[in-house]
Amino acid sequence: MSGLTLRRRAARPPREAVPVVLTDRYSPLPRKVLVRVIGYGLLALGTLLYLGPFLVQVATSFKTDADAVANPVSLIPSPVSTAAWEIVAGSNPAYSVPVFRWLGNSFVVTISVTLGRLIIDSLAGYALARLRFRGRTVVFAAVVAVLAVPGVVLLIPKFLVLNQLGMFDSYAGMILPLFCDAVGILLMKTAFEAVPTELDEAARIDGAGVFRTFWSVILPLVRPALVTVTILSFQGSWNEFTHFLVATSDPDLATMNLGIARLTAGDLQGSQQFPLKLALATLSTIPIAIVYVFFSRYFMRSGNATGLK
Repeated sequence: MSGLTLRRRAARPPREAVPVVLTDRYSPLPRKVLVRVIGYGLLALGTLLYLGPFLVQVATSFKTDADAVANPVSLIPSPVSTAAWEIVAGSNPAYSVPVFRWLGNSFVVTISVTLGRLIIDSLAGYALARLRFRGRTVVFAAVVAVLAVPGVVLLIPKFLVLNQLGMFDSYAGMILPLFCDAVGILLMKTAFEAVPTELDEAARIDGAGVFRTFWSVILPLVRPALVTVTILSFQGSWNEFTHFLVATSDPDLATMNLGIARLTAGDLQGSQQFPLKLALATLSTIPIAIVYVFFSRYFMRSGNATGLK
C-alpha cells in the first residue's frame, strides 16, 4: 500500500505556482476622496441654489426702497435700514399693519388644524389598515380619488356650503374643512400596516378593546409617521391661502398670508415697498422653519422596533 501511494503521488502533475500580486490597499483612497469631494461640492451647490432666494429675501428686508430697486439680488444692503422691520413691529406711526393679529389668527387656525388632522388621520388610517368592515375597499378608493381632485375646483362649493351653514366669516369655517386630508390618512395607513399584527392579537388576549389597542399599543410605535403628519399639516395650514380667501372676508380674521396678499393688493398697490413685503414674507417663514428644525430629529428614529418575546 505504501508503494502504490508513492506511485500515485509521483504521477500527479506538479502544481503551478500562483503568482502573488501585491496591491496597495491604500490605492483606492484618492478616488474615494475625489468622489466624496465632488459629492459634497454638488450638495453645497444645491444648498446655495435652494437657499439663495431666501437669503435675498432676508437681505432685501434690511434695504431701503431705492437700494432694493437698484440692487434687487444683492446680499449686502447699502445702507442697512430697519425701516421695514419697524413697520412690522408697529413702531412706525406712519403705517398701521396688524401683523400681530395676523400671526395670532394663523397660530389659532394652524394649531387647531394640526391637532385635528393628527386625531382624525390616525383614526382613519388605523381603521383602514387594521379593521375589517364592509366597504373598506370603497372607502380607501374614495380617499385615493380625493388626491386627483384639484383644490381650485372646490373653492366655489366650499363658499356655498360655508355660507349656507352660517360658517362664513368664522373660525369654524376656516378650521373644520381642513380637519383631515387624504395624504395624512394614507401616511398613517402605511405606518400602521408596517406594525406586526401579533401586537393586536396579544392586546386582544389581554382584554384590550379596539380603541385601547390603538391608543396604548399601536400608536406609540408610529411616532415618525405622526411627526411627518405634524410637519405637513402645520406647513400646509400655515401656508393655506385659497381656502381662507373664500372662507372669510373679515379683516380681523385674516391669517398671515391672507393679510400680506390683501395689503399688497390694497394699501401697497402700485408702490414698490420691496423691503416691507419681504420682511413680512420672512416673518411668515420663521414659524415653519422652527417647527421643522424641532421635529426633524425624529425622522432618524425608527418607530417599528417592537420587542416581541
